[in-house]
Amino acid sequence: MISPDLLEILRCPHCVREKPGLLKLEKEVWLVCQEADCGRKYPIIDDIPRMLIEIGDKYVGTPVADLGEPKE
Repeated sequence: MISPDLLEILRCPHCVREKPGLLKLEKEVWLVCQEADCGRKYPIIDDIPRMLIEIGDKYVGTPVADLGEPKE
């Protein structure tokens, strides 16, 4: 599980350049960007957030309700 302190400082790497890029923890294994025009979702695998923009891009069109257990 990701610590609350870490969650406070993590930001969406795509949005943080121009916006706050706040992330919300979903299903204990996904970080979801809260910017309305973003929609990137970053998996947490083995307690490590995978925060590459390319990874977040893969899940832009996936609704949070449809996110399953992240895979490598």
